[in-house]
Amino acid sequence: MPVSMVPVEFSICRTPSRLSNRATPPPPETVSCSSLLELHVSVSDMKECLYVLDGRFDQLRIFYLIVYRILSGYFNIEHKYKLLPNLRFFSLCCKEKIHDFDESIVPLLRRMLNLKELDLNLVAESHEKFIDGDTLQKDIIYMPQLHKFTFNICSTINHRNFSLNEHIQKMYKYFANNQIVTCIDHFQEKAYSQYHIYSYRCKLKVYIDITNNFPAGLFTSVTKVSLYDERPFEHEFFLRIAESFPFMKELTIENRKALGRLI
Repeated sequence: MPVSMVPVEFSICRTPSRLSNRATPPPPETVSCSSLLELHVSVSDMKECLYVLDGRFDQLRIFYLIVYRILSGYFNIEHKYKLLPNLRFFSLCCKEKIHDFDESIVPLLRRMLNLKELDLNLVAESHEKFIDGDTLQKDIIYMPQLHKFTFNICSTINHRNFSLNEHIQKMYKYFANNQIVTCIDHFQEKAYSQYHIYSYRCKLKVYIDITNNFPAGLFTSVTKVSLYDERPFEHEFFLRIAESFPFMKELTIENRKALGRLI
């Protein structure tokens, strides 16, 4: 029987300027514990975290993971197929854009056979398709024990593979319209489209690249906001931002388009 333990939290970071170290742990491959129930980890690279999921923490129930980047090829680790039957809650936040969602995130989730709660916060780049309702159903929602799924997922593709109505319909096929928010933007100058989906229950702390298509709402947990668009921001847009983020502490704006002269 696993003993009752308080949560353990540490960071493994080779780039201190990007992630703060709360402690300096030993190399991950030298650490093991058969009675650890809850773990909070921050790492700079996903490869450093895989040692946590190779069986040495076989009683782990709750796992919070913040990773700066997930590089292509990390999944070629020998223990990538080891099942994690005891894990019940998993939260993943990736700071940088993911380029191989199907080859990295999906195989990891398939190892968590008895997962009951899942929280995903990530940005994915694809040349073929958005991450939409069909993707979530095929790769995530099918999990037999999963009863709570919160997410904040932004995916980008080039214009020639874009279909607006198709992707929106696929989201509402699996989620009621009072459960999710969808937002699609086209950036003609940079030649790509962006599809942002998130659940109302997702407690965002950072909301990046908000555009003129922002659907509004109330986000009491968000303290950091960034705005980006190829079209100019109107005064009314900033009023919506102020109302939607009452506890905002940091605001970044990227927009080089001037408003037309008022008559």
